[in-house]
Amino acid sequence: METILADMTKSIDPDLMAHAGRIIRSGGLVAFPTETVYGLGGDALDPDASRKIYAAKGRPCDNPLIVHIAQMSALDAIVSGIPAAASALADAFWPGPLTMIFHKSDLVPKETTGGLDTVAVRMPSHPAALELIRQGGGYIAAPSANTSGRPSPTRASHVYEDLNGKIDMIIDGGPVGIGIESTIVDLTEEVPTVLRPGFISLEMLRSVLGNVRMDPGLRGDDPAFRPKAPGMKYRHYAPKAPLIIVEGEADNVRSRIQSLALEAEASGGRAGIIATDEDVSFYTNAIVRSAGTREDEITISRRLFSILREFDDLQVSVIYSEAFHTPQLGTAIMNRLIKAAGHQIITAEGGST
Repeated sequence: METILADMTKSIDPDLMAHAGRIIRSGGLVAFPTETVYGLGGDALDPDASRKIYAAKGRPCDNPLIVHIAQMSALDAIVSGIPAAASALADAFWPGPLTMIFHKSDLVPKETTGGLDTVAVRMPSHPAALELIRQGGGYIAAPSANTSGRPSPTRASHVYEDLNGKIDMIIDGGPVGIGIESTIVDLTEEVPTVLRPGFISLEMLRSVLGNVRMDPGLRGDDPAFRPKAPGMKYRHYAPKAPLIIVEGEADNVRSRIQSLALEAEASGGRAGIIATDEDVSFYTNAIVRSAGTREDEITISRRLFSILREFDDLQVSVIYSEAFHTPQLGTAIMNRLIKAAGHQIITAEGGST
């Protein structure tokens, strides 16, 4: 299969977007930019299109896909009811990086929902994403546009690296704005429940709804656990080299990472280090990359996945990362980082957590 690379970094091309819509409506796959990460889109109401998405990504078929819509009225056909909480959250955060889970209608095939009777829905804010949804028939199922398990794509080049020859088109909209996937909140529970943290924080949700909780399944350490949302069960975002997170007081973290990098070099390896602008000058004997500044959290979310992919290209033997417990995005950033590390966390004083 020849994958078309459609450049829309400067403006949306109506003819190319119409072609992309025809691909979706005919059962094909198109990768496209959102404000979070690049998505891999297919017709959400076509079971075969969902099967193609799973196959292209190498994604387990019990890992639900998110249905993307372009207008609130589109919800009516695909869910069995819209609770008041959903309307309140949509007013506050749609279009935007928030996914809500509803009881699904019969219109949505279980191939799209991973066999579940619920459906995850979001309305992205990126203009190219919204136009593709409209051109493609109004309902696009789209997980992140990467090989399953790899770092999520924040640029079209990341999509091309993973999926060239496997999908019909990639819409290049330039670098994404946020860099981590949407917050997912389950509205089928008695208490609205966050299944995946993201840019829309728990505090922001509570400011609208009051009582909202985090799902205990976010720990991801139960092998019998069945995911209710994307990313809850399987290892995600992983670089090729082992990734280890170092927690603790800042001075101790820097000292421990530097010591570990020296050990890696002494044994014939080469460490990659993920730090912040504030700390990069402390590290030597390693390949050091800054994820951004703790004073502007979104710089970290934007760069994290790109850095993991860069370390793959540089073929480092091990990666050490500072922890990023920042005020708003820290929970979401650490969720992605911990999954990428396969829960390998050590304390700066030498123990593990």
